[in-house]
Amino acid sequence: MNRSMIRYVLGHVLKIEGALLLLPCLVAAFYREREGLYYLAVAAICLVLGYLMTHKKPKNNVFYMKEGCVATTLSWVALSFFGCLPFWFSGEIPSFTDSLFETISGFTTTGASILSDVEALSHTSLLWRSFTHWIGGMGVLVFLLAIIPMSGGSHINLMRAESPGPSVGKLVPKLKSSARILYVIYFGMTVLELLLLLAGKMPFFDALCTSFGTAGTGGFGIKNDSIGSYTPYLQWVTTIFMILFGVNFNAYYFILFRQVKRALRMEEVRYYFLIIAASTGIIFISLMQNAMKAADALRHSAFQVASIITTTGFSTADFDLWSQTSKTVLVFLMFIGACAGSTGGGIKVSRIVILLKTVKKEMNSYLHPKSIQKINFEDKPVEHEVVRAVNVYFITFVVLFSASIFLLSLEGKDLITNFTAVAATINNIGPGLALVGPTQNFGIFSTGSKFVLMFDMLAGRLELFPLLILFHPGIIKEFLPGRPSRKRKN
Repeated sequence: MNRSMIRYVLGHVLKIEGALLLLPCLVAAFYREREGLYYLAVAAICLVLGYLMTHKKPKNNVFYMKEGCVATTLSWVALSFFGCLPFWFSGEIPSFTDSLFETISGFTTTGASILSDVEALSHTSLLWRSFTHWIGGMGVLVFLLAIIPMSGGSHINLMRAESPGPSVGKLVPKLKSSARILYVIYFGMTVLELLLLLAGKMPFFDALCTSFGTAGTGGFGIKNDSIGSYTPYLQWVTTIFMILFGVNFNAYYFILFRQVKRALRMEEVRYYFLIIAASTGIIFISLMQNAMKAADALRHSAFQVASIITTTGFSTADFDLWSQTSKTVLVFLMFIGACAGSTGGGIKVSRIVILLKTVKKEMNSYLHPKSIQKINFEDKPVEHEVVRAVNVYFITFVVLFSASIFLLSLEGKDLITNFTAVAATINNIGPGLALVGPTQNFGIFSTGSKFVLMFDMLAGRLELFPLLILFHPGIIKEFLPGRPSRKRKN
């Protein structure tokens, strides 16, 4: 285990967080809010610690998958820990557990909140809450790939540990260039949404926070009714961009470099839009049956489908009051999630498609035992290793999901609340149903249950295994005091 390189990565992460904490400080200066002093203090702590941890460069900069998973998990824990301190120090969220919950929810782009009155927060804290979505959406470690020198396949190992989806590849031969391209697309789309929201006369502060929340598919609103009080135009802009940020960013790369046909051939993206269209249609019909105007029914159904499948979590209406059919569709979408390689969470459309094709293959093998069955995805044969990884992921997901529901059940709340609370956190969505519906919050849970849900949020954002591997006996032994680091042979 290359512990010195892990320390070096963590140091850079802290320095980046220290620099990012200066943005809310500027907001505090503009609005003359004293909360900015706490953000400035934490920024200074992060910068000093980061400097101390990176002052001495590691002699060995080789970084394998094991180190990649550990560094990624510890980086996200460190981001969340230091990111929650301003909430706690300022007293805006008096409980440390609640401050940590809110921050983990922000960085993992979950959007589940413990706050009952969001509008009581200062502009400084509201900006930081939404900004954590933008930071966590693409991933801070993807940004690090462009600045930290590594070898031994180190860049791809770090990127695989953080990026959502069953596989991660290079857009261009150099992974550093891939990381830069991703962030250029991400930043450009965020700015475009911001401009369109401003064109609809949304206040600049509101537009900035909404753009951060949409880009990261996070869903922290700065109003108690989320997006409900804004005009239909603003809601439609948000709907469109939620859908766009749920698309695999490889498609935008192809479009950017005039390979439109290649982008249109992406099977996952086609299924993604098909699911959105079908789900919107079902909920639209259901809302129309409840005597809602056609324009409103289409807007609410499209918005909520986009919000849930992309795991953003914004809301324009209390969908907990909708029909059982509509709520069932939304629960299904919670698990499907967005595309791999997007900022969205969930199981991912690509995994669902591969799982269904695996089932079809098994059924065909019963009918034609001697035939050779293959699974094709994106016009390419799917390797057995990928199918195995998808199956293992799904099994692990079910086990973790079931265990979390059981632990929450010990508190005595109803099954729908517990089920959707876990679904909303492990899939990084935000709101659930019943006691954690769109007009409720997660402050109802005990400290123990909140830590279970925080674990689920991190596990969901990091695709389960980078977090779970931290508890592997072999990894724990590597970090025991006094245990020397072993050099890994190629």
